[in-house]
Amino acid sequence: MTKYLSAKIGPSILNANLAQLYEESQKLLDNGADYLHLDVMDGHFVPNLSFGHPIVKCLRSKIKDAFFETHMMVSNPEQWIEPMADANVNQYTFHVEPVEDVPLICRKIKEAGMKVGVALKPGTPVDVTTDYVDLADMILIMTVEPGFGGQKLMEPMLQKVTWLRENYPELDIEVDGGVGPTTIEACAKAGANMIVAGTAVINSTDQAKVITTLRDTVNCYLGENKSK
Repeated sequence: MTKYLSAKIGPSILNANLAQLYEESQKLLDNGADYLHLDVMDGHFVPNLSFGHPIVKCLRSKIKDAFFETHMMVSNPEQWIEPMADANVNQYTFHVEPVEDVPLICRKIKEAGMKVGVALKPGTPVDVTTDYVDLADMILIMTVEPGFGGQKLMEPMLQKVTWLRENYPELDIEVDGGVGPTTIEACAKAGANMIVAGTAVINSTDQAKVITTLRDTVNCYLGENKSK
């Protein structure tokens, strides 16, 4: 059975006012966000610190039904699988770079009841995914170096998206970093269907309009691919 992909827009709350995390998150959902992308940083795998599972759990207590994806920019992703499952996270996305046994982490995430996201930094070749793509629900291609918001999209990274889409036409492919109204067409054309946008949405005076623009652009290209 053919799986029809759809555009999903998941704003990153990294650049939101974290003192009003619930209000900011609810506003994004009210303005049409399909899911929330929660950036978890350990100060080791990336230089910055953000927030951990206690914050995610508090947010979940206020927002019962939204799809939560935690983007685990951490050196030991295995350590946080159970805590994030306890916080009712829907998808646990981890980086392959610090991990020796990626399939093992994928299986542990599944066993904990979450979907599996596998993330690649810009310097990581895309073909490493062939060993575990069948265990992942989604592949995240970082289009900036992880750890900081507000960076410019690295256009060559979209070649990885194109390669994945050609080889795995039914795979959910996410892009994260420098994505907004001016860069969305290139991302959509490459084949991304899950879009993380931070500052472009958070800092907009019309969040709903930006989210709609991102979604419509992606769905336009997905429609073209379906008809081929």
